[in-house]
Formats: sequence, C-alpha cells, structure tokens
Amino acid sequence: MKNILVVGGGSAGVMSAYTFKKLFPEKNVTILESEDIPTVGVGESTLGRINQWIKMVGLDEKDFIKKCNASLKMSIRFENFYKKGDGGFHYPFGAPVFNHPNDWFIKKTLYPDTPISDYVNCYYPIMALVNSNKVSTKNFDGYSYDSDVAYHFDATMFANWLKDEFIKIGGVVEKGSIKNFNVNEDGIENLITDKEKKYTADLFVDCTGWKSLLLGNILKEPFESYSNILPNNKAWAAHLPYTDKEKEIKPYTNCTALNNGWVWNIPLWSRIGTGYVYSDKYVSDEEALKEFKEYLGRDDLNFKNLTMRVGLHKRIFLKNVCAIGLSAGFIEPLESNGLLSVHVFLSNLVKIIRDRPIVSNFLKDHFNTACHRFFKIFSEFVATHYALSTRDDSEYWRDIQKRNYPIDKVYSRFDSHFQMSNYFNFDNHAYPKFETGISCVGVGMNFWPTDENILRHDGYENNLEVLKDKWSNNIKQMEETKKRWEEQIKDCPTLYQHLKTLHEI
Repeated sequence: MKNILVVGGGSAGVMSAYTFKKLFPEKNVTILESEDIPTVGVGESTLGRINQWIKMVGLDEKDFIKKCNASLKMSIRFENFYKKGDGGFHYPFGAPVFNHPNDWFIKKTLYPDTPISDYVNCYYPIMALVNSNKVSTKNFDGYSYDSDVAYHFDATMFANWLKDEFIKIGGVVEKGSIKNFNVNEDGIENLITDKEKKYTADLFVDCTGWKSLLLGNILKEPFESYSNILPNNKAWAAHLPYTDKEKEIKPYTNCTALNNGWVWNIPLWSRIGTGYVYSDKYVSDEEALKEFKEYLGRDDLNFKNLTMRVGLHKRIFLKNVCAIGLSAGFIEPLESNGLLSVHVFLSNLVKIIRDRPIVSNFLKDHFNTACHRFFKIFSEFVATHYALSTRDDSEYWRDIQKRNYPIDKVYSRFDSHFQMSNYFNFDNHAYPKFETGISCVGVGMNFWPTDENILRHDGYENNLEVLKDKWSNNIKQMEETKKRWEEQIKDCPTLYQHLKTLHEI
C-alpha cells in the first residue's frame, strides 16, 4: 500500500486522495483525471457527519466556506411527502434533549391540536436557530456547532479547491483518459492512458462516478440494484439565482414532493441549487422537465439531465481495487447522502490501511460488510420517506402504496429502518437518542405510538384527567425549555449576516 492511484477528479476522488496523503504522508498518492469528463457537480448538500471528516483531515472551516461558495445547514425539511398541503416537517441535526422520550407523544394525545412541528421544536435546541434563520457558533443546552452544523456548497468549486490543497501537501495530479488496461490474479496490473502512459499501483481507488470503470467495467463486479425500495432513477438539475438573498437563504435543505418525485432546494452563498428527482417509469424526461419548470415558474435556466444508478456493488473492495463514491454505489439525493457514503467508506478504508503493510481478504471482507450494512440501513431510512406517504394522486404515488418492502423479521430493529419504523408505531415508547432520524420522519408522516399505547402508559387507561395531571409538569417544562432556547439565541446573527462576514473576509 505504498503507491495509491485515485482514478477520477471529482469530489469523491479528491476527498479520497487528500485523506490518504494527509493521514499517510509517506505514501505516494496520485490523482488521474480525465480532461474530457465533467464531474456530476450537484452533490451540494451534506449531513452533520461531514464535520468528522473535516476534522480528521484538518481542513480549515473558514477557508472551506469562502473557497466553496458555502452556506450552513442545520436541518432538512420535507413538504408534501405525507400528503399534499401537509405543511411540511423538519429532520434537524444534533441530538434531542428530553427528560423522557414519551413526553411529546403524551402531550399530543392529550392535546390533539398540537401541530406536528412542535415535536422537533420541543426536543431539538438547533430548531430555535432554524426557526429564526440564525447561527450560533457557541454551544448551548446540547447544541454543538462543531458537530451539529453541516454545509451547502458548490461541489465543483470544492473539488478544485481541495485538489489545490492536495498538491500543497505533496500529492500529484495527472491528466489522462484510460484507453487500455492489463489484469492479473491480483486485480489490475496497470492502466494505460490516451497519452500512452502506463500506471501501476498497490491500490487503485475507483472514483469514476456511475461508470465505475475499474470495479464495474474492468473487474466486472456485479451491481446490486436497490430499485425494489427506492423508486427514482433520473434527475433534472439547475442553478437558480436569488431574488432576495437575505430572505431566501435558509439553514436547511428543502425537499418538496411533486407528482412524480420531489424537488430539492439548496441555498448556497451566491445561488440556489435545485433539481427534480423522478422515475422515468412514470414520466418522460420532457414531461418531467415541463413539470419542473412549472414548479419553478421559469424556463430560462440551464437544465442538466442525470441518470442515476441506484444500488451498490456486491463487493466494494475487490483484489487491489476499492471504489469510493458513485462508482461504489448511490442511494438517491434524498437525505443528502451522496458525500455521506464517501466519507463513511473512506473512514472505514483508513481503519484497515493504517499501520498494515498488507490488507488481507479478511479485512476486505469486513470492510465490505461494514459498508454494506451502513448502505442498507441508510437506504431503508430514505425509503421510509416514500413508504409512509399516504399520497395516491398519481400512478407514481399509487405504485408506492402497492410496493412490497423487504421487511425481514429476523433482523433486530437496530439493523433495519423498516423494522424500527414498525417498532416506533407499535410499541408503547419512543426511541433512545441514537435513533432520532426515524422518529422525526415518523412524526412528520403521522406515524407515531398510538393513543391506545399512550393511554396504557403506567396504567392510565382511558383516564385523560389523571394523565393530564400526572404529565402537566413535564409538558410545562418542555414549553419552558423552548423559551429558554429562544432566549439564548436572541442576540445571534442571522445566517445572512454571519455568512456575509465570512465571505467578505
């Protein structure tokens, strides 16, 4: 593992190369990128775990924000997924803060007019910032800026900036398109480019996007589709200019369900990234573009069409080739998971490379198992956004209602989000802190512990007055907590003010 060749110069490629060179400076790390293949360039939204990778490789956040047209992200909002006109719901970042996880469900049972949005407002301190469109770099009451805040950024600018940083620490970037190759029993023996240059390596890292040139095309590793649980395979993407940046820039990604899929809205510093994710089984590209333009209310943008390969290769690390990013697999853009799998897979890869002169098949198998487990669990989490919908206003949504999901009853609930969603609704208590995602989506999609379960809590069957008296202090504390969070952030700058300072330094 002394010589590492990363094939592909997009976000996954430069993240991989920079990680290897930063953590293993003694290794020879080279990026081989084509001059005529553009990057996908729409992966502009991240989750909070991106901070773990940024810290791992020692990047400067302020430099990153300024060089990559970045904004800050604290939540993901979903609208019209449960039903048309549902008012939307948030899945905020960070851990919830509660005395007892049942408090809100009892409040909702006792006071049915309590809005769905109140759930995250009661449990997540970061929602005080989201609701006020503010930023706090100081921690308070369970909120941590360093771990709870993610980013919206320009993926192309990010790749170019990180490539320069990679060169500064001793990395090498070369141009060339793969025209030929040789293989042996250990994997790829060498790659030959259009410039007739031959490349050898101890480890070839495939970051060639959905083409998967090394793992898929050369080593012929089978690809396992996830279309049985995820309906979409196409997207139209565009850049949308601000009309009033100060009002339009928000600290969250907005996702709005339409007739044949959903639209993302990602506010960067200088523009908005937007796109329509859909399935060509139900609508043609032309019809989807028309629907997208009608939603945006304009047709004067530069629209780019993408075909998504949804699923994961059977093995990600095979012989001397490891795939990272789209070349390994992809879920779909919902829940901003594109770059998530990159840094999760990279973190797993670093663990088995560190201080080991040889990576055995035993370690490769464990790497593949860990990555598959993560991918499966997160795919199911994304799929629940569709599975819990009640929409039936188009063939797309009607087929989702009829879809058979692989709910394997032998899995523990910790291994399957489908199992966790069942547990969430049919058991009589809410989740521990580490299972917050499915509970936010469950509440947002009107899928929570039933009244019957709540009223059986501690033997208060059908006695609402006794239950109201018992829980009055708990409910009062939740309201006081929300007010305390609002008080703590009242002097914080708005997102626009904060970013304007950072981008004008």
